[in-house]
Amino acid sequence: MTVIAIPAACRRTPVALGVCLLSFTAFWAAQRAAHVSMVDLMVYRAEGAAVRAGGDLYALRATAAHLPTTYPPFAALLFTPLSLLDTAPLRALATMGNLALLVVFVRLSLKLVGHARVETTWWVAAAAVWCEPVWTTLRYGQINLLLAVLVLWDLTRRPAGGYDRWTGVGLGLATAVKLTPALFPVFLLATGLAARLEGGRGGPWLRHARGAAVTFAGATLLATAVLPYDSWRFWTDMVFRASRVGHAEDTANQALRGLLARFLHTPDPGVLWAACAALVAVLGLAVAVRAELRGRRAWAVCACAVTALLISPVSWTHHWVWCVPLVLLLWTRGRRGAALGTLLLFCSYAPWWVPHGTGRPELHLTGAELTLSAVYAGAGALFLALARTSLPRGGGEVRVRP
Repeated sequence: MTVIAIPAACRRTPVALGVCLLSFTAFWAAQRAAHVSMVDLMVYRAEGAAVRAGGDLYALRATAAHLPTTYPPFAALLFTPLSLLDTAPLRALATMGNLALLVVFVRLSLKLVGHARVETTWWVAAAAVWCEPVWTTLRYGQINLLLAVLVLWDLTRRPAGGYDRWTGVGLGLATAVKLTPALFPVFLLATGLAARLEGGRGGPWLRHARGAAVTFAGATLLATAVLPYDSWRFWTDMVFRASRVGHAEDTANQALRGLLARFLHTPDPGVLWAACAALVAVLGLAVAVRAELRGRRAWAVCACAVTALLISPVSWTHHWVWCVPLVLLLWTRGRRGAALGTLLLFCSYAPWWVPHGTGRPELHLTGAELTLSAVYAGAGALFLALARTSLPRGGGEVRVRP
């Protein structure tokens, strides 16, 4: 009788898949037990209904919390189908969709760091669903995972010849939906220009940045054609009103602006924040560009993501889903201690340990409370410093990565 040997990888994959499904099931049960409202999803649904009804998009106040519309008009166009569903099936579909996006996000993150084992995707996804940024993303029904997938899909593609009609589409769409990913095309543009200054070929990066810009412009013009009044209001007024998103000092705001507001006990850090954000933007982009020019795309992408989160006026804790590729990058590059520390930090839910809620207690934090309220931003700053020291010194050869 012939015995067919089953490869070990084929035996491990079903086990990993089973553990992932079990973890997702437990997660879903925990979310239901917590009676999560998925409040942001309800805002998206209200935006879609406003588009269908021809209402004033930026006068909208949705849910019992009276939350405003904060995304560009193109996002509201994409949200229009959500208004066709009742809330119960919408919540279920959003949860299933976000869990599927988490698997894709993990897969793309592993591709970014050069890890090819399929079963690892299931193991990592099973654990990642419990870290605070991912948990909160699903709790609110947020779109962070969708945007991250668009960005990573675009930046991990290797089309023949280094460029095709899809190059830049993911980045352009992500930026048209929410402005924070705009730093990625800026990073590509800066890399292309730096490559030319160093005597290399900057074309691939410049073409990639151009593709993202064209896609963003096309999506924005489409929204302008459909929603001219709302588009005018957003691009001439609402885009400059960071306070509409929420209080700067909110403990959930893990951007530099939130950190400064809490440390200085002020609701508006003003010029100091602008100066700090500009400095971090320059330093962070310098790290990302240097990493990219030396063929370290994983370091470059993660450095750019962290920089974007730090300099944004508001980066809620659920925006930090980029902790997933950060941990994977540190682990696969032999930085096991840093990887475990980062993992524990983002699974600690530490920002929620400090006083928060009505009465704006974050303006009166002291000592350990201030430290706990800055853990994500602090981890991001430490990652940028580590990325800087992990890169080869000296000029080195400019390596074109299509």
